[in-house]
Amino acid sequence: MALTLFAAFFLLLVIGMPVAFALAIAALGAVLIEGRYPALVVVKEMFAGLDSFPLMAVPFFILAAELMTGGAMTQILLRFASQFVGHLRGGLGYATIFSQTLFAGISGSALADAAGPGAVMIRMMDQGGYHRGYAGALTASAAVMGPIIPPSIIMIIYAMQNQSVTVGALFMAGILPGVLIAAALTAVNWHVSRRRGYRSAAPRPAVREMVGVTLRALPALFLIVVIVGGIRFGVFTPTEASVIAVFYALACGMLIYRSLRLRDLPRLMLNAALTSTAILLILAGARAFAWVLIVEGIPQAMAGAIGAMEPSPLLFLLAVNLLLLLFGLFLDPLPGVMILTPILAPIAHSLGIDPIHFAIVTIVNLTLGMITPPVGSLLFVVSSVARLKVGDLVREMPPFYLAHLAVLLLLTLVPGLSTWLPRLGGF
Repeated sequence: MALTLFAAFFLLLVIGMPVAFALAIAALGAVLIEGRYPALVVVKEMFAGLDSFPLMAVPFFILAAELMTGGAMTQILLRFASQFVGHLRGGLGYATIFSQTLFAGISGSALADAAGPGAVMIRMMDQGGYHRGYAGALTASAAVMGPIIPPSIIMIIYAMQNQSVTVGALFMAGILPGVLIAAALTAVNWHVSRRRGYRSAAPRPAVREMVGVTLRALPALFLIVVIVGGIRFGVFTPTEASVIAVFYALACGMLIYRSLRLRDLPRLMLNAALTSTAILLILAGARAFAWVLIVEGIPQAMAGAIGAMEPSPLLFLLAVNLLLLLFGLFLDPLPGVMILTPILAPIAHSLGIDPIHFAIVTIVNLTLGMITPPVGSLLFVVSSVARLKVGDLVREMPPFYLAHLAVLLLLTLVPGLSTWLPRLGGF
């Protein structure tokens, strides 16, 4: 049944079937061909994959992101990011990285960050004399921080698959890796800007102007403090935090910035509903796919084989990194978390690897698949909004790949980079 499952899945991907349907149809085909179980079990598992109270946080966080990034708030945060670095050599590149870091703390979605503020920064970099392919590659690489810096939808899903970690702990754990990625991309931009002579014609803003822009941006920036702080001090659960984020975003947009109007809400809610539906369909299909793997004994067989080899924790982590990098070439992070976490996390636990450390290594690794061909979703989103060929983006990506891999290796070798903040926060 496992052979049928994987063969059907990859065949459906090759012919262009959406991932959610490929997962579900492959599971159904494997069950029907094997004949041991009724086909209805696939439907049952798909519904079971969505029957979870913590999962309610996903559509609410997506709606909060739609409300926060709609209207004038995008421009306010872009101005806030640009005022500190826009006048430097390569300043627009630094501003892109800084702004994507800020938006990652609001949206939790790499695709939303790339398609929204990322598209604005690409146009600005193009007008500033930057190579358009480089601007797109930098934007796609920086958007990877979306699922890593809290709030993160992928972290919510991971915590549902591995009960040894909590959403709050993962939110705290993602902050430092996100900052490390931003620092690595900043180093790449510094090198490329010096080599290509990317200069900025923008003057340094006056101090009074910078103070005014900063004060205006503070309400939007305070959202991440509300979410992480509220969870940390037990004021509300992650699911409740997502609902509070929606009301906070409404208050910011309608009362503080006055950029949201009542007639905008149906459009934003529809966008959030469509995005949520796409994510939930993937989760449902991945649940059915993972069920087939479990009843076939694949996780148990892998655990037994790895246990017989008695690898060191470091060797296991390096092998997992290689596996996940290959997996990410063909699948987005969400199904990867759903399918691989129940298999790999227990093995990591048996080897004494900290569950938070393993979670961050897994999540950071799988998100890199969003910028690697042939399936890298961020490459196609940036290609669309920037009107670029995917090949033009990929040619500019090697320095950014090296930066991401360097951060991944650092996170693998130094567990404290993932566990220090959660421990400090009491998780």
